[in-house]
Amino acid sequence: MDYQKLYAEKLTSAADAVKLVKSGDWVDYGWCTGTPRALDKALAERYEELIDVKVRGGVIFELPAICAVPDLTDHFIWNSWHMSGPDRKLAGRGEAWYIPMRYSELPRYYRENFAPVNVAMFQVTPMDEFGNFNFGPNGSHLKALCEVSEHVILEVNKNMPKCMGGWDTEINIADVTYVVEGGDPPMWELGSAAPSAVDKAVADLILPEIPNGACLQLGIGGMPNAVGAAIAASDLRDLGVHTEMFVDAFVDMAQAGQITGAKKALDRGRMTYAFGAGTKKLYDFIHNNPACMTAPVDYVNDARTIAQLDNFMSINNAVDLDLFGQINAESSGIKHISGAGGQLDFLLGAYLSKGGKSFICCSSTVKGKDGSVTSRIRPTLTEGSIVTDTRANLHYLVTEYGIVNLKGASTWERAEKIISVAHPDFREDLIRSAESMRIWRKSNKR
Repeated sequence: MDYQKLYAEKLTSAADAVKLVKSGDWVDYGWCTGTPRALDKALAERYEELIDVKVRGGVIFELPAICAVPDLTDHFIWNSWHMSGPDRKLAGRGEAWYIPMRYSELPRYYRENFAPVNVAMFQVTPMDEFGNFNFGPNGSHLKALCEVSEHVILEVNKNMPKCMGGWDTEINIADVTYVVEGGDPPMWELGSAAPSAVDKAVADLILPEIPNGACLQLGIGGMPNAVGAAIAASDLRDLGVHTEMFVDAFVDMAQAGQITGAKKALDRGRMTYAFGAGTKKLYDFIHNNPACMTAPVDYVNDARTIAQLDNFMSINNAVDLDLFGQINAESSGIKHISGAGGQLDFLLGAYLSKGGKSFICCSSTVKGKDGSVTSRIRPTLTEGSIVTDTRANLHYLVTEYGIVNLKGASTWERAEKIISVAHPDFREDLIRSAESMRIWRKSNKR
């Protein structure tokens, strides 16, 4: 097959490529740093011709052009697998909708639960000599998406790192409808703020729980990244990586010589991930790096996969929690914040792992826009809050005031342990609430 000839035949402009989209279609924008740019702008320019086009995407870095058109919801309906700042604002205005999911199941959603996607469009690397385009750091579920799409439009970006090591990492020119050369914009970057005193305190409590040879997963957010920074500055050795999201902290650990993957029962010697986002340092590191392995999320996040990795350490954030140990990592009441992602997958998998531990970490308090301070530990979750992890799933809870193991604890023991890591200013009120809910005994410590 003459791949270059086929490429030339399918090469077109963004404006012509998006003419495939019709009113009422389902259009998929891929994932994270693969979200289309030139194609998105071209589709937005057609807004007056289109009605009720339903678009799916997730973990975006900026508001898509289609979401800035006049009378947005008449023309485009934005549906997000996992919300970040840009689409969170849309959701607050009733102009974006979250799709509840357990991230490990996402490829199956496409293959079994959806009618065919009419058009898929996303960014990829340039074509190689075998006619293949690499998905970059967005392998996740894109192969499944391509399998069920009536049309696939690729937006080539020379700055997209080529990410290898696993399977379902690419699509061939023979399976593509159109190719668009999108102008090679720089990769979106995800920085992280300097760790706060609270972040450092939480990291210092988790660090002694991690043994040499452990396999690590870090969730999205400042606190898990602070733990990663603490690990990078520690003397831990022979660590492994098996994580939903590959972040800069893993690069720091690898460059410090702490990551070898020598103890991993699966993917020995390689850092396994479903998708990645960070700074240029990360993109340079994962490009053509045989030590890194991108794989579909239904492998990476599957609890049965995680369970086979001894001493698995899962470190994730929470928005808030209650005295029963229910974890909310998705919303503030009915106000949507992010998504379920793979947090529950990793809590389940880590506890199935020999020597495994999962940590839910959060600051004890949060300051509102009006300057008021409230406890993240509540008697019960605020009405409308989402239970991301049930009370039976919580293993270790960590705040700047301590670390407690909730496995096997009865309701009164759990209440006592959870209150012990709450901010001191809120403990008496929490005890009174526990008493009124009959999950506090007279013999409990005050």
